[in-house]
Amino acid sequence: MHPDPRLAPVYIGSEIYRNSSYGPKHPLAIPRVSTCTDLCRALGWLPDSCFVEAPMATDAELARFHHPAYVAALRRAEATQSVSPEDRARFRIGAEGNPIYREMFRRPAISAGGVILAARLTRDGGVVHCPGGGTHHGRPDRASGFCFINDPVLGLYAWLDSGLDNIVYLDIDAHHGDGVQDAFHGDDRVLTISVHEAGRWPFTGAAEDRAGGAARNFPVPPGCNDSELDLLMQRAILPLIGARRPQAIMLQCGADALEEDPLAKLALSNNAHWSVVRTVRGLAPRLVVLGGGGYNPWTVGRCWTGIWATLNDSPIPDQLPPAAEAVLRELRFDRAAGRNPPAHWFTTLRDAPRDGPVRAPVKHLAELALMETLPA
Repeated sequence: MHPDPRLAPVYIGSEIYRNSSYGPKHPLAIPRVSTCTDLCRALGWLPDSCFVEAPMATDAELARFHHPAYVAALRRAEATQSVSPEDRARFRIGAEGNPIYREMFRRPAISAGGVILAARLTRDGGVVHCPGGGTHHGRPDRASGFCFINDPVLGLYAWLDSGLDNIVYLDIDAHHGDGVQDAFHGDDRVLTISVHEAGRWPFTGAAEDRAGGAARNFPVPPGCNDSELDLLMQRAILPLIGARRPQAIMLQCGADALEEDPLAKLALSNNAHWSVVRTVRGLAPRLVVLGGGGYNPWTVGRCWTGIWATLNDSPIPDQLPPAAEAVLRELRFDRAAGRNPPAHWFTTLRDAPRDGPVRAPVKHLAELALMETLPA
């Protein structure tokens, strides 16, 4: 019997992420979900009564979006730890940042199983945090952008299959949620909203890109700060969601939009992510919050832990207790930022706010959204 997410938020996790790595030189060599889970437990915020182990999605569940031949190729690659030239060319497995690694089928299949379960648990309402989800670049028949399976799409399909027909998918990852947008192109049951860094891979998600009326995109300039994201939320995104009155919201909280992330050039603090979570959680009777990108283990772990605190209205301490600090001190990071990490990465969850001027391009994005109306 699973806990009821209508009574208290539910956390879906898995041990598959512990010690699982895309390879020592890959940006996803770092621990992320396990760090979040360990911090939440060390802070006393994650009792067994609200924790659910993510199941592995079945091939039939994966086939709701992914081609069976592609799923079979992922299974082969994990079993043999190799990929044929044909599979590499056709499915982009073992190419373009999508490496062969030990759990390369099981890990994304469990991420997908967790998000599908989150949608099913919230069929009648409630809140679920599933930090292992958020692989928003995956395509029906190929890997893309470190993503082998598109678990947000599968979770959204699970909601649609349960009878919902008015859903918002909000994505604040530094990279455009292209795989999710394309999956629902022209499908007015799902409105995808993406805030992402302009001019960054996958080089999609222009402000004028509406995906047949089913998308709104906010490509922000490098250096986007807390004040700028807040203005977009207040003047553009919240009015869009409010006009929609959705039955459910799925929020992808990629932590690569934080200033310390090595793969993007945005300048948010984790306060911005927590503010978005706090703002949207009352806008629909169903909320599922996912992880996503994030390539600095300290900033990802602290951000996603604070999201769980926000969902539970748990006060965030100014100074972490020794057990939580120990979790952060055990992390290792081979990039330059990991050689001399600042003290607050060990001792606090909350970043200093990164407020700043709201620049003209951001104001223009908000004005464009106000001038438009949602599809009927």
